[in-house]
Amino acid sequence: MDTLELIRQSQSGNKEARDRVVTENTGLVWSIIRRFANRGYEMEDLFQIGCIGLIKAIDKFDTSFEVKFSTYAVPMITGEIKRFLRDDGMIKVSRSLKEIAYKIRIAKDELNAQLGREPTINEVSERTGFQTEDIVMAMEAGAEVESLYKTIYQGDGNAIYLIDKLEETKDENEMIIDHLALQEILNSLEEKDRNIIKLRYFMNRTQMDIAKELGISQVQVSRIEKKILKTMREKLA
Repeated sequence: MDTLELIRQSQSGNKEARDRVVTENTGLVWSIIRRFANRGYEMEDLFQIGCIGLIKAIDKFDTSFEVKFSTYAVPMITGEIKRFLRDDGMIKVSRSLKEIAYKIRIAKDELNAQLGREPTINEVSERTGFQTEDIVMAMEAGAEVESLYKTIYQGDGNAIYLIDKLEETKDENEMIIDHLALQEILNSLEEKDRNIIKLRYFMNRTQMDIAKELGISQVQVSRIEKKILKTMREKLA
């Protein structure tokens, strides 16, 4: 069964299909988190965060897209990790990635001049010889972070800021419902399990910190956390 069919089944509620897509793409997650090594976090922690991004990509991927799933998943996984490492100065783009981004920028300019339009990722890939996943990663990493309060229009003394043009991605009522559902699930957990989730995801504690506090090993904490998250996903679904 190919990846697209597995994704369709996953989006229809087939958990086995989702697990299989996740398993088949763990190598992709590891290849991305290696770029974020030496940030003071355990690689296992970053892997789990990357898997969250992977699952989001599985849920949101439009199978009618004329693009490989891995190409779509790369920025989703990267974005999830970046949100986890959102402190100022935490994310540093490697020199090799900067060089790739520079070559891609040159190729895009050349193709734009030749074709009279914005080139596709596949066209840039053919010109540069880079894999589409690497191109997406380089473009994502090299993108300039704009201030939400950057002025994009100034007229009659009234400035319009970038934040004013951002569309709401989620209805406020829907956010409240999700919050209540999550709170209900947390309350249904045993006290020890609930404490671990709060320490990990609300207080940003590492598995090693929690292990020392509870007097168990980091491996045990990892196993317990995975079991709890699986239970929570099932209840939330």
